[in-house]
Formats: sequence, C-alpha cells, structure tokens
Amino acid sequence: MTLPRQRIAILGGGPGGYEAALVAAQLGADVTVVDSDGLGGACVLTDCVPSKSLIETANAMTLLNRSPSLGIASGGLHTVNAVRLYERIIDLARAQSRDITARIAAENIKVITAHGRLDGPGRVVAGDQTIRADAILVATGALPRVLPGAEPDGERILNWRQLYDLTELPRDLIVVGSGVTGAEFAGAYQALGSRVTLVSSRDRVLPQEDEDAANLIENVFRRSGMTVLSQARARAVSRDQDSVTVTLADGRTVTGSHCLMTVGMVPRTEGCGLDAAGVKVDERGFIEVDRVSRTSVPGVYAAGDCTGVLMLASVAAMQGRIAMWHTLGESVHPIRLGHVAATIFTEPEIATVGVSQRAVDAGEVAARTQKLPLATNPRAKMAGFREGFVKLFTSPGTGVILGGVIVAPRASELILAVAVAMEQRLTAEQLAQTFTVYPSLSGSVTETARRLMEFKDLESRTGRARAPLNARGVPGPGRPAPRARAGAAGTPGCRRRTARQCPRCRAGTAPARRCGSTAPRAAARTPRRPGPPGSGDGR
Repeated sequence: MTLPRQRIAILGGGPGGYEAALVAAQLGADVTVVDSDGLGGACVLTDCVPSKSLIETANAMTLLNRSPSLGIASGGLHTVNAVRLYERIIDLARAQSRDITARIAAENIKVITAHGRLDGPGRVVAGDQTIRADAILVATGALPRVLPGAEPDGERILNWRQLYDLTELPRDLIVVGSGVTGAEFAGAYQALGSRVTLVSSRDRVLPQEDEDAANLIENVFRRSGMTVLSQARARAVSRDQDSVTVTLADGRTVTGSHCLMTVGMVPRTEGCGLDAAGVKVDERGFIEVDRVSRTSVPGVYAAGDCTGVLMLASVAAMQGRIAMWHTLGESVHPIRLGHVAATIFTEPEIATVGVSQRAVDAGEVAARTQKLPLATNPRAKMAGFREGFVKLFTSPGTGVILGGVIVAPRASELILAVAVAMEQRLTAEQLAQTFTVYPSLSGSVTETARRLMEFKDLESRTGRARAPLNARGVPGPGRPAPRARAGAAGTPGCRRRTARQCPRCRAGTAPARRCGSTAPRAAARTPRRPGPPGSGDGR
C-alpha cells in the first residue's frame, strides 16, 4: 500500500523557506510556499546579496587606490557612478531571485504570492485560499529596528534596505550602530569616497566580536580617514532639508548629508496568526524553537531570522532543512551553533568559527591559542597588504582544533579549512601536515597549526620534557626527563601503547603484531656451551 504524500506549507520564501521547500520536494512531499516579496526573501532582494555587491565594488575601489604601491600608474582620480552602481546591485539581486524561482519551479513546488497566516491546526490562509498541511514552517524573516525619534524617511534618514533607491553617493554619511551591519556599510562607503562618521554606543566597534579583530578593524577605519565616535549613544535624528543632525545622549551633535540607521532587527511575525495558534515567542517577539526547529505547537516549525537564532542565511537554511528532515522522518542531527562559520565583510574580512577568545580568557573553555600575523605571509606581501592574522584554538593534550579567527582579504573563503577541521575533529598536527599551495594565504593557516603541534615523543628523542604551556600557548621553562627504558612502549619506532616491554624492541624474542619498529632484531640469546679443549671458546 502506498502512503499518501505529506503536505507541507511554508510561510516565507527566504533561505529558510526555499531551502526547506527543496528538501521536502526531494523527499516526495507536496509543498506549497506562500511568499509576498519574491523568492530569496529579504536576504537576496534587500539585505545580504545587495550589501555584499556594494562591498565588492568598494573592495575594487580599495585595490585601485592601492595600485600605485604595486607599480601601476592609474593616471587619474577614480570616481563612483552612483546610479550605475545601484542599478547593478538591484539587477544582481533580481537575477539571483529568478534563479531560485526557476529551481523551485523545476521541483514542481507550488508558490502562492500572498501574505500567509496560521488558521488553526494544519491550516494556512494565503489571500483567499486555504491550505491544509501535515506540517507548517514559519520563515517570515525580520525587519530593521526603528529607533524612536529617528524614523527613516527613505531620503536622508535611511535603513540599509533604502540605500539602493538613492541617486547619489552620500557626501557625509553618519552611520548609527557599530555592529556587523554598521561596520560593513561604514567601511564600504568610506572606500567608495564618502566621508563617514561611525557612531558607536560601546567602547569599540564590533563589541561582540573577537577583540583582536575588532581593534584591528577600528584602526583600519581610523587610518582611512573615518571618524569613529566611541561611547556615543544616538538619542534622536532630525532632518533639515538637505542635511541631517544626530543628537547624542551627552548633548553633542553630528551633522551630515545622510544618516544610516543600523540598530538591529525585529521579527516579522505580525499578522502571522502565532497568538491564535498558540506558538510561543520570547520577550522580544522571536519564535521560540528547539534544536530541530520545532515550536511549542506540534506540527509547526520555524526557521530563520524570525527565530532570532544567529541571523545568518546559512543558519536559516540549515534550520529549514532540519525541520523538513525531522517532520518527514529522516535521520537528523540537531543544529550545532558552535560549529557555525560566520564572516564580517569589512576590509579586511573577519571570519570566525568555534570557540572564542573571550570564552578562553574567561576560563569557560580550556584551549591553547596561537596567533600568526598575516604580514609574514609572502602572498600578502605580493598583494601589498599587511593587516590581518590567523588565530587557532586547540584542546590541550589532544591538539583537536576547537575554532579559529581569520582576519584577511577573502577570510570568508579561508575559514572553510578551519571549519572542516573542527567538524571532523582534526588535530593541529593533521591540519599542519596538509599540503597548501605556495605562495598562498592558506599557508598561514597550516603554519599556525604547525606552531600548535604537540610532540608527545619529545622526551624520548631529546631527554627533555616539553616546556609546559599555559592557556595562550606560551611556553615555560623545560625540565630534565628520565631516560626512557629500553624496550618500553613509546621508545623511538615502537607504537605499543602498553607499559609492558615490547617483544620487538627487546632482543632475542619474536616481533609483536602491533609493533611498527624498524629497528633490526638482535640475534636470539642462546646458552653458551663450552667448546672443546683448546678451541678458545670455553671461558
């Protein structure tokens, strides 16, 4: 008997929604996606893809400005055509959305263009249609948070989704908020030629990120000419014709041509019927989910920014896939947020995965740390940049990779090696023994791993114990070690793990099955017999 196809309804066509739809269709489900914005969602149409396209142009401008130091005569001032720039960004976003739409159509997934809401157990209302489903996924995303007294008008006071409607490059841009979004846009517009003032309510930019990385980026910002106002909380933003004024909590004011508000996100769940369905939300309005994306209501799942769980497209997509695997009876591993790789697209980029320096310093995680400046890398010298580093964390004793931080151009690509090593529980020694291209920036990853290698047979080879290391991997003084017993497990060439003497290493006995010693076997000892008188053998 053939079982009926499972019916899946998905609210939202962003990464959490469309990736879930593809997985469900692959597993034979009847899938309906309800979306009002366009497939790809805000991530593709207004947030991630457009912002990274803008940053890519800014990186090109940085390279052009650095060309004289590489021996290239540019012959003039490089300027930005703002209209063409924004048109290209919008075209790229729409093209990506079309690609997703084509893929969804190829899998025979039904798409309803409407606003959807829950309407009782197993029911979704989309416009004038009612959809019955065995499982529902809510993936409606989030919206830019609005600061009271600083409401965007779309012309001079903006959120990041309104930037691409401009017809000019902001002359004097004030960026309020020094988190990931604020730092990325501040760095990009500074490179494109705007005069940028970054208003930070904390004592440094990127306050939640690795301190070494954040300090480096702030220094880069300041040297580029950006004004960084630390411990300066914005209280209000007002517009006066062609200018804006930001009033700070301490009474100071900052004036510019435009103001970009980057003060966080709020869940986009209003009108989704969560209250009527009994779906629990937290105090900020984000949907509460477990590690397999289940909500408080059986048969209802949630994924993406509406859950407030690491607002990354990769996490949203994985949450959606896990939800479908779970509801359709497939084997599933709960999401492991400690294994998520993330990147901040400043110049240079900051990529992280695994444990943090803050957790190590607080004693929450026992780890050895090694940091290698990028200035020593030959490829970096060839390209003409010196800012950046590679930092790795390993478990003391085992040497297993626990995480890392990479600050470099294209760090978003370099972090994959560390993420794979962490996912597969590789050791620093295994990573160090991996071949890399010379010259390459990835060579700094394996070189950092080499410096973290733990040679457990150092005592037997040198007669001195390995210098003790603290949590940061700093060596202390060595101490003499007793000489290894001949034939004992652990002597050079012997792989025996027991404390008994190894038959292979001990002269005159048969070789052990697990011993890999290449030492020549000594002749077997046999009792000496007296020779005949006068032979000279009897002693």
